[in-house]
Amino acid sequence: MAALEAWLCFEDEAGFSMTPPTARTWARRGRTPVIRVRGRSQRRFSIAALACYKHGERSRLIYRPKRHLDHKRGGRRSFTWTDYRDLLIAAHQQLGAPIVLVWDNLNVHKDRRLRQFIDTHDWITCYFLPAYAPDLNPVEGIWSLLRRSSQVNTAFTDPDHLISTLRHGLRQIQYRSNLINGCLAETGLTLTTSRQQRQ
Repeated sequence: MAALEAWLCFEDEAGFSMTPPTARTWARRGRTPVIRVRGRSQRRFSIAALACYKHGERSRLIYRPKRHLDHKRGGRRSFTWTDYRDLLIAAHQQLGAPIVLVWDNLNVHKDRRLRQFIDTHDWITCYFLPAYAPDLNPVEGIWSLLRRSSQVNTAFTDPDHLISTLRHGLRQIQYRSNLINGCLAETGLTLTTSRQQRQ
């Protein structure tokens, strides 16, 4: 990676709905706090994100949201291979350097057309995480931060309120590279530079 002058980019996708996660809060003794929410609890938005790391550079977070419309029942409620392709192109343009991509074994990640796109572009190298290893992906930490800081115990008025809140929370994380670094540290992984061995 160092020889390529590349960014190490971890990718993951998460879904968000109008029903917020709950957390501890204050209330009068004997009265359980209740949050009244609007709408059904199905997922309204998906967000795909890249946590990007490079020696000597400020860590970056690049993301793309996708809204799921209610009238498309039975339709796909996640990102398509073209959505991932466009995310990778945008990340390459923003980072201005090659990308070493690390992501999970989601079916769409192994789509023939997406694999062909990756194989025909020399600025991207792809690796897959072991099965059932979310603890090795720092983007999982990003989702945890986002839910705790922006979504928890919140009664959203409508989907626009939800996505604007999520965008605001993601921007706050983008501004604080120490949080992105902390998510990498939580995985136990570290960035290292290779050394030449003399014989």
